[in-house]
Amino acid sequence: MLILKRKIMSMKIQIQSVHFHADQSLKEFINKKLSKLETFYDKIIDSDVVLSLEQLNTQVKDKVVVIKANIPGNTLIAKEKSKKFEEAVDLAVDSLRRQIDKVKTKNKA
Repeated sequence: MLILKRKIMSMKIQIQSVHFHADQSLKEFINKKLSKLETFYDKIIDSDVVLSLEQLNTQVKDKVVVIKANIPGNTLIAKEKSKKFEEAVDLAVDSLRRQIDKVKTKNKA
């Protein structure tokens, strides 16, 4: 009989929006994307996400996403900007995934 044990993924994700209110669908999107990082590296302790608007005078120019992921002995940081928050989140998560790959390669050596 084969019994598979699956680790419960428990990364704590904190989302902060600066000078605006992020809607629930955006928060769910961010949680979903960051949770996928645990499939690459299961030692992520927590993540802090800061959403902000880059303005030129009174006009919103870009959406900015900064994600800090804490892992044992290190903090990974990704900052991306785009016309849409979802696109900036995708870019930041891809950047974190590449950083995680580097950490894993370094730890194996």
